[in-house]
Amino acid sequence: MFGVRHNAQNFQYLNPDNYEQKYPVDELGKCLDDNARVWKVYLDEAKMMDDDMVEAWKDTVDVLLVFAGLFSAVVTTLVVQSSQSLQPDYSQVSAMLLTELVGLQRAMADGVSANTVAASAQNATSGFTAARTDQWVNRLWFISLTFSLATALISVLVKQWLQYYVSPISGTSKKKAHIRHFRFSGLEKWHVSGIVGCLPIFMHIALLLFLIGLVLFLVPLDQQYASCNIC
Repeated sequence: MFGVRHNAQNFQYLNPDNYEQKYPVDELGKCLDDNARVWKVYLDEAKMMDDDMVEAWKDTVDVLLVFAGLFSAVVTTLVVQSSQSLQPDYSQVSAMLLTELVGLQRAMADGVSANTVAASAQNATSGFTAARTDQWVNRLWFISLTFSLATALISVLVKQWLQYYVSPISGTSKKKAHIRHFRFSGLEKWHVSGIVGCLPIFMHIALLLFLIGLVLFLVPLDQQYASCNIC
């Protein structure tokens, strides 16, 4: 029994939450000295809160950063293809002009007037206007890509802020407490908590715009398949 009681006393002494036993009592008149117990207790409590807060934010930012990177790569690939519809297809223009030229040669060979040959609807100098559907698809996808890249950029900045926030501090306990409070005030001043909370919303907006553009992109190709995507 003596051994059990002795071990229980040691366990109670090593309890990290019992600050009265963990840290010695300050001498009279030294309760606010550089290494007073109040600063050590503050640092321990702040560390527990900071660890939980930073870990939760890092998990959120890491997931969003990976998803934003993959999503941006997919959208960029599609934008490269869809943006070509905003420019005239010179290969098609060349084919139409070549068809007109063959028609003129046949008319000359048959002794028919060249005015009977229908002129090409497109040429190198004719104006080009992209289809309204193509314009909207590219607008939606470019805006979606902008939101995704902005999310990735802000996520990187948040990770840098958090890395600096938890970086080691040298000096006395009082100095560490003041610096930690200064850093925490900076997080509140720049509304880091609100920024982290807005990042998923940005990705949701990017994904919604991309899906709307995808439906508009598929409608001219296959209306039945586009309807399945809407459902």
